Amino acid sequence: QVQLVESGGGLVQAGGSLRLSCAASGRLFSRYAMGWFRQAPGKERQFVAAINWSGGGTYYADSVKGRFTIYRDNAKNTVLLQMNSLKPEDTAVYYCAARDFFSRSPDDYDYWGQGTQVTVSS
Repeated sequence: QVQLVESGGGLVQAGGSLRLSCAASGRLFSRYAMGWFRQAPGKERQFVAAINWSGGGTYYADSVKGRFTIYRDNAKNTVLLQMNSLKPEDTAVYYCAARDFFSRSPDDYDYWGQGTQVTVSS
């Protein structure tokens, strides 16, 4: 069982940066692949980025590649998402999620946080 709590969301102007954090409870955090997803009003939840258990493999949606970086600190049970050059279309609720192996599909993930709002003004 893994419990996830996101933080770090907020309001930022276009071109700005935010860093989201996801704190996990549970002794087996280092065994899980971690993903970040986002959901805008009226839209489906979409993949943003993911990282494998060791941190040696990272994966990004094309829309955020080159602007977002995902990394993890297994000693602190934390996964982070550094978001730079933010655009208004990045506005959404951002969720972190965990599962055994990497996947881009939100349906494959077993554990979810409550989400944190990111709003980018133009």
